[in-house]
Amino acid sequence: MGRISGLDAPLLQTGRTFIPDLAMIHSRLDAPLLQTGRTFIPDLAMIHSRLDAPLLQTGRTFIPDLAMIYSELDAHSFGIGPTSMQSLIKPHSMINRHAESQVLTALNDTRIVALAGPRQSGKTTLVHKIAKDQGMSFVTLDDHLSRHFANYDPAGFLQQHGRAVIDEIQRAPELFLELKKNVDEMPQPGRFLITGSVDLFKRTISPDSLAGRVEAITLLPFSQSEIEQIQQPEFLEHAFSENFPAYLETGRTLKLVERIVTGGYPEVFTRKTSARRRVWFQEYVRALATRDVTDISLVLKTQELMRLLDHAATAAGQLVNLSRIASQLGVDSKTVDQWLALFEQMFVIKRVPAWHRNTSKRLVKAPKLHFLDSGLLAALSRTELDDIRTDRARLGSLLEGFVYSELHKQAAQSSEPTYISHYRDKDKVEVDFVIERMGKIVGIEVKAAVSVKPGDFSGLNRLKNAADDAFVCGIVLHDGENILRAGDKMLAMPVNRLWL
Repeated sequence: MGRISGLDAPLLQTGRTFIPDLAMIHSRLDAPLLQTGRTFIPDLAMIHSRLDAPLLQTGRTFIPDLAMIYSELDAHSFGIGPTSMQSLIKPHSMINRHAESQVLTALNDTRIVALAGPRQSGKTTLVHKIAKDQGMSFVTLDDHLSRHFANYDPAGFLQQHGRAVIDEIQRAPELFLELKKNVDEMPQPGRFLITGSVDLFKRTISPDSLAGRVEAITLLPFSQSEIEQIQQPEFLEHAFSENFPAYLETGRTLKLVERIVTGGYPEVFTRKTSARRRVWFQEYVRALATRDVTDISLVLKTQELMRLLDHAATAAGQLVNLSRIASQLGVDSKTVDQWLALFEQMFVIKRVPAWHRNTSKRLVKAPKLHFLDSGLLAALSRTELDDIRTDRARLGSLLEGFVYSELHKQAAQSSEPTYISHYRDKDKVEVDFVIERMGKIVGIEVKAAVSVKPGDFSGLNRLKNAADDAFVCGIVLHDGENILRAGDKMLAMPVNRLWL
């Protein structure tokens, strides 16, 4: 089941065909329902005129061109029937987002709540729901007229909408100072819920301008626990208390490779073939480089930006080497650094800093590059399900990126400040991820094998010695089927323990 966002009407699956929820369309379009025998169908001429969508003839019956309706109204959230790719999401259900409770809590005591995340991560769907539940007006600045009004008369715009949800606010930079003035004059909590497809507090908004008035919440693409429609995972809580059994048969991670190459963007789950998913990712990257980046920068070299993402995918999971990428693109290192910062601001990539102690001179301090969605990384790497089935070696960097994405989402949802870094010393001994919370440290190593070897813990043991008393435990995540204690403060477990 999908959802037509402009109508807020779900699509119902019948066999291989999706049809609209006609009662919902009727209520939103005010189009009469016509009775044919025991079946009610909408007045298709009315729908056609309101949507400007062609009607397709099947026998003697005309039905709306659902693909046209779907694409023109830009669906945002999905519950999908049980086909091969869509089986990752349970049939006929909407996906609850863990961030919703964070937003609602913040609205109770904060004047402005900012929900930021990459485009197509489900922000609009979530705030639509919250606006309806909370009785707030909704306006999107993707709309040209609304954007023009907001930029040229920000005071009048805010007065007109009152307590409101303002979607894609980075497209109207003139609003920000007026927001500050507005909430200072009327300091009630829950005045505005704003969304942005960029990190609003890096360049778009000065952190000082709204200090004490705003709470920022991140919404990334679906996490695995959201896809499974289960409660928010407690992996980090268990890790920081070393609360795992010494041995437990859990089974291997179901559909692990499929989960990795799919990623979490909601729209991807509507694409039934790898070819269609590949087209979506290609268009997504093109839109990032040609449209979205212009909201925050004057960069005009769109082809070079797209090539940068290709090179970044090749370097995923490795130390950032600005000079090498610069030579490949024919630009200088400073430009590459600035362009990477733009994609970080759009929640596409993340330069993960190196963990170090001031007392240690043997640790490498260069960051590593990771993508925030493994499906996008797989698409840019030209890696599909069959490629990994025939060449298991291609799984390694993708699995590491997949684990990083899950850890990042859990850290963003944590009530305690949680930081992710990586460990590498001068001997090139590494730990993929170092998680820090309240002065304590957990090490995470990722292996694509179905079993672990003593050597897989070498980096974690080196980190243990470096962190001393701050070290809680080291965990090797693998593609096997058992939780196993492998020594003092050392454990191995399947990847699915991240969310199950």
